[in-house]
Amino acid sequence: MSDAETPPGTATVPAEVDQSGRELGPRALQTRTRLMEATRALLTERSVRDISVVEIARRAETSPATFYQYFKDVGEVTLRLADDAAKEIPKVIELIDGDWEGEAGLQTAIAITTAFTEYWEEHRAVLLVRNLAADEGDQRFMDVRGKVVSPIIARFTEKITASQQAGRVPADVHPQAAAVAMTTILERLAAYQRELEAFGVTRKDIIASTARILFQTVTGK
Repeated sequence: MSDAETPPGTATVPAEVDQSGRELGPRALQTRTRLMEATRALLTERSVRDISVVEIARRAETSPATFYQYFKDVGEVTLRLADDAAKEIPKVIELIDGDWEGEAGLQTAIAITTAFTEYWEEHRAVLLVRNLAADEGDQRFMDVRGKVVSPIIARFTEKITASQQAGRVPADVHPQAAAVAMTTILERLAAYQRELEAFGVTRKDIIASTARILFQTVTGK
């Protein structure tokens, strides 16, 4: 079916292309994936500033020239990894839309915290680079971080507003400000859970305590 014959309302998935704008075939996609996975592995070993294109290419069993067919630099491939990680956030959003009443509400908060913690555990090295670059003012990484935190903040704002309208949350609580605080707590505790272990704080402790904060803030209980 040609573009002209595409039914109205049908989403068109843009083709994957290399730096020259050439569409990527199956083999090229595999090569690009190897480069991305090589970068991900190296990020778990050292700072992004200490990783070179040569190292990535060697780890991916290809050449620096091949790397530059797909990415401008190490920053761009890291950005792509962060963008791919952001695509998993809808799973967390679905949990926020769950039941917040009574004991079920606490279980909803636990499920959200667990899912977000697992998300950070899986992508920790990439997300730390994303946050560092965003904090330094790199708009590309700020936008990718926004893809993750903005919908979470929006959903929490809706839940807090509904509870406030029902008289369960005090009127002096600003729903969006509270939602930002909750999202920040989620991200910071997930990001630094390894460091917290030095103080005797376990992953279970982080999830239980954070979930209780979410539950109390959303429901006023």
